[in-house]
Amino acid sequence: MSALIETIVALRDACDQARASGRTVGLVPTMGYLHDGHRSLIQAARAETAFVVVTIFVNPLQFGPGEDLGRYPRDLAGDLEACTHEGVDVVFAPSVAEMYPQPSATTVHVSGLTDGLCGAHRPGHFDGVTTVVSKLFSIVGPSRAYFGRKDAQQLAVVKRMTADLDLPVEVIGCPLMREADGLALSSRNAYLSDEHRRAAPVLFRSLRAASDAVVAGERDPQTLAGTIRALVASEPDIELEYVEVRDAATIAPITDIDGDVLVAVAARLGGTRLIDNVGLSVAGSSISVDLGTFRPSLKGS
Repeated sequence: MSALIETIVALRDACDQARASGRTVGLVPTMGYLHDGHRSLIQAARAETAFVVVTIFVNPLQFGPGEDLGRYPRDLAGDLEACTHEGVDVVFAPSVAEMYPQPSATTVHVSGLTDGLCGAHRPGHFDGVTTVVSKLFSIVGPSRAYFGRKDAQQLAVVKRMTADLDLPVEVIGCPLMREADGLALSSRNAYLSDEHRRAAPVLFRSLRAASDAVVAGERDPQTLAGTIRALVASEPDIELEYVEVRDAATIAPITDIDGDVLVAVAARLGGTRLIDNVGLSVAGSSISVDLGTFRPSLKGS
């Protein structure tokens, strides 16, 4: 059974004791309501480290006015069961008062990387992410931290913050996980109606078509974005928030598809916000496409 810890002092002590006994610490930060995408992160941590910590904390700092903080899905009992099944050593599930005993006067801001994509549409979101992640890194100490590539901008931001602040944490990106029909796994998928659930995979189909175009020789980011917009328009219920083709590491706009490239989309279906992406690595005629990993590969886990 995974141990449940609710205080910072107890978690810090547990991680210190693990390292003192010669064990490496793996950290999987989450907001809970765990799905197979989270489980794949836990499995990666379990395979590579000896003491695995999963944090479950719905962080109010990363939600803006009118967003879904109050209704964000929560299931601590189910999360503990999943963590026990995956061999997690410690689940850290603090209260808001434990993490923020007083209004935070200090925030962590990563400039540049947070200006576009989700950062442009969710002002302050990434400051909330980097503030809570820096706190978790401080509490857990030297470790490996596992993040999914579905939140590609978040992964880039956390990596840059960690490097800039010389934090003793190795940040590891893990494959984006998908349903069999291509929908990226997300806790927010629970909000989708049956009709919207049937429409949602068009985001993946559009990204796959865009990656196919690159393999066929397309190198213009605007043309690629237009391909995605045209395909998504076939589902009238979907409202595109953005389609962006960016440098994968810096999240900067590009004029030519070359090197490591991120093709990212965000859209709304009713009141549900979905994000998805595909990674491309282009070097002349050599092209690698990262569409993620499909859920059936986790059968038996």
